[in-house]
Amino acid sequence: MADWDGITERERRQMEEILQLDMEELNVEVVEDDDEEEVEEEQGDGGGGGGGDVEAFLRANYGDGVAGTSEPLTFDTSLASLHTYLGEVDDTRGRVSLLDGGTVVNLPMFYLQGVVLFPGATLPLRVIQSRLVVTIDKALGLVDAPCTIGVVLMHRLSNHRHYATASVGTTAEIRQLGRLDDGSLNVVARGQQRFRLRRHWIDVDRVVWGEVQIIEEDTPLRTPRDAFAQLAASDRFNLHSSSSVVSFYISPIKQDHIDSELECSTPSPNSNASNHSSMDTKLCHLGSQSSDSMKSSSDEEGDLMHQQWRQKRRSVRESGASSHSDKKTNMSNEDDLCLTPLQPLLTARARDTKRRRQYHAYSKQASQAPLSFWPRWVYEMYDSYTLARNAAELWRQIIAKPNMDDHIRKPDILSFHIGSKLPVSESVRQKLLEIDGISYRLQKEIQLLKAFNLIKCRNCQSHIAKRSDMVVMSTDGPLGAYVNPHGCVHETITVSNATGLALTGSPSTVHSWFPGYSWTIASCAACESHIGWLFRATKKNLRPRSFWGIRSSQIADDAQVDQSE
Repeated sequence: MADWDGITERERRQMEEILQLDMEELNVEVVEDDDEEEVEEEQGDGGGGGGGDVEAFLRANYGDGVAGTSEPLTFDTSLASLHTYLGEVDDTRGRVSLLDGGTVVNLPMFYLQGVVLFPGATLPLRVIQSRLVVTIDKALGLVDAPCTIGVVLMHRLSNHRHYATASVGTTAEIRQLGRLDDGSLNVVARGQQRFRLRRHWIDVDRVVWGEVQIIEEDTPLRTPRDAFAQLAASDRFNLHSSSSVVSFYISPIKQDHIDSELECSTPSPNSNASNHSSMDTKLCHLGSQSSDSMKSSSDEEGDLMHQQWRQKRRSVRESGASSHSDKKTNMSNEDDLCLTPLQPLLTARARDTKRRRQYHAYSKQASQAPLSFWPRWVYEMYDSYTLARNAAELWRQIIAKPNMDDHIRKPDILSFHIGSKLPVSESVRQKLLEIDGISYRLQKEIQLLKAFNLIKCRNCQSHIAKRSDMVVMSTDGPLGAYVNPHGCVHETITVSNATGLALTGSPSTVHSWFPGYSWTIASCAACESHIGWLFRATKKNLRPRSFWGIRSSQIADDAQVDQSE
């Protein structure tokens, strides 16, 4: 993190005064009442509970004190990602091209608390202050990078007197803009490129400018093609090896059936040619690949199989195998004996086919010899495409939506997508943004996906929710950025159930981020810090009936502690 040491003492005091004024204006939370129609609908649906105990409210509405999300989701998750609560916004005049890595450019800056913008992520803004309105206007008129602002995370230092800013931020392109009658602006921007903040200053219009240098992103790493060589095909060797190697390809159950079929097909120990022909016919019928090795059996083996066949035939006849004669068929007892194992053979063959496919998938890598000092697993630690597949699979198992499989072929985009949607604290996500190197960023994200389990209050470490409680209410994922009517941007994690929270105020549907849901402020019952909101459906056909929004800036940032517990 960088502080304000790069400017003069007078400018630093001026900057702190502006920031202090911003905080005093933005930290006001106003709870407006619903209109009569919405209040009646709330009451008819069991709404209420403002100022009461949250558990009592949920118990009164849902019986067990848990927000119900077991029923199918009926809410249109695309509405939240479109930020329809901002009203009408118009597209800007066009899209700008990306700047080259290493380019130095001056941009109007937005210092936001609790917001870490990644390339590709959406940032909604409600611009009320006249100084920030001028900032947007100057960004629209830029020549080098039109419609572009710089977004940097800002946080208050421990002494609560000064602020610090991150050294790495993201350029944001203004995609949509709406001007209101009172002069305020509604803006929808999109993250573009990472940059390093070199210095900043304030102009005569009190607009904060920053000199930024665009970070040149690295190319996704892939294991070199000449690092491994293909060994000679082992299948051809195994086909002409001993019968013990054949059993490596064929399951023991199927091998026994094959032996029985071969024994039943042996007409005479004195005819090797017919014996081999019958063996080949049965092996072809069973789909086996080991006929060549069977053909190499000796005359003694044929005699032994014939003796075994005669013994089995005699035992079957003694146990009542003659019952087959009651069937009106021209088939002999020998034929019936040979055909009886065909039904279980079908099941064994299907099972063996699956095993053979798994073996060949594994042997495809095992049959490659390293041509370098390092083994394959070392290369895979830094292979961006292998890491992308692993990260996408973990995301699918833990979060499921949105699906990341479409970005596996683009590890750089995938690393930013996961970083912008990970339901972790702002400090952890800022560290992800500052990582240079796609493979290193993916490695850290895989580690976080495995370690993330509990959501705790940042101030008192009280348990709030679990990873399994997350519910995706937006196409952006379980975490999204939303702005309230007073201009405060909140990155919010949506969960179906939360504990240790108390409600404050009455439900309101004004400026609701999720159409069809009312919101109520939720605070930590232990330290009384503002944790988030409780969202409740105002229409009976909406599912889930309720869920919680947890501010990422108010949760603990140590995922490793959660894993150890």
